[in-house]
Amino acid sequence: MSHGYYQLPNGRVASIDGECDFPPLTEALNEPNGLIAIGGDLSLPRLLTAYHQGIFPWFSEGEPILWWSPSPRMVLFPNELKISNSLQKTLKKKTFEVRFNTQFRAVITACSSTLRSQQAGTWITQDIIDAYCRLHDAGFAISAESYVDGELVGGCYGVRIGQMFYGESMFHHKTDASKVAFVSLVQHLTAQGIGLIDCQMKTAHLASLGAREIDRAAFAAQLSVLTKAVPSNIE
Repeated sequence: MSHGYYQLPNGRVASIDGECDFPPLTEALNEPNGLIAIGGDLSLPRLLTAYHQGIFPWFSEGEPILWWSPSPRMVLFPNELKISNSLQKTLKKKTFEVRFNTQFRAVITACSSTLRSQQAGTWITQDIIDAYCRLHDAGFAISAESYVDGELVGGCYGVRIGQMFYGESMFHHKTDASKVAFVSLVQHLTAQGIGLIDCQMKTAHLASLGAREIDRAAFAAQLSVLTKAVPSNIE
């Protein structure tokens, strides 16, 4: 494992040792996105260490790796999932066939090419795609996929550690395709005892599905329990 340094926002440097330690969450910048570190790499051990602490990478092509711990944090408690009447009708019609973990790379690649409001480009670089595919191969990253006539038309992906799920991104090529995939994934994970779904930062779309904000300390307290819980009924 390579060694290096994280350049912290306050100018101090924290060494990355063989355990890939991150600074404590109290070191995060006091602003909504919560920048906590810069640098390092996207190795499997480092990503898993980051997610255990509620830290995730988010950076653009050509930038160093930036690590974040936002406060407040947008989360979804599974029992608070909201399904609108129109989405409920779509689910009942079975417009989409939903599968899990059959085309993970295709899902994350589609997410990388999806244009989003207020974003000039994508944060899902090729390095991110490759790193999360390694997480998937190791059993930590999962995808939910919506199909119409065998064609992938929407989906979402994220990282599971213990009984904690970290949602990362979603895409759709047909109306409601990503919502159906997300709702199906939430229901699938709920049946397996997942206690919390991290949505990272607030959007109107996530709020409409029942997600809400909690502060960093409350989020960290949830992690300390859920990431240590033994996963159940994983399929």
